[in-house]
Amino acid sequence: MPEQELSVGELSRRTGVAISTLHFYENKGLIKSFRNTSNHRRYARDVIRIISVIKIAQSAGITLNQIKQQFALLSDTRKVSADDWQQLSAAWHQTLNEKIIALTALRDNIDDCIGCGCLSMKRCLLVNPDDKAAEQGPGPHI
Repeated sequence: MPEQELSVGELSRRTGVAISTLHFYENKGLIKSFRNTSNHRRYARDVIRIISVIKIAQSAGITLNQIKQQFALLSDTRKVSADDWQQLSAAWHQTLNEKIIALTALRDNIDDCIGCGCLSMKRCLLVNPDDKAAEQGPGPHI
């Protein structure tokens, strides 16, 4: 096997990602393989970096769809450069800030929610955070 090609098993060992997950990533269009003359699936070594980016993004709460959308904007997804990483991380910055705000609100309000006992799906700021009418106080407003 040429030095630039990795079998799915070798890629799995090198990245710590299960073979089934590698196939899943490929089915989702996040990574690409090719077939050698024996019809075995092979990956370019550059896929290791792509998988690293996927793992880092997922650990930060970025969804696979968001990752795929940003990969589509890169000039060459076969080789993710430092400049590409800057572009990816900048794109995900707002998403991460929104998650931080939501988690902070959850942390700061979860005791009151559990303590109040109402478990109201209509009024609870944790279950219904975008309830604009709640800002006007209790009662009908429309």
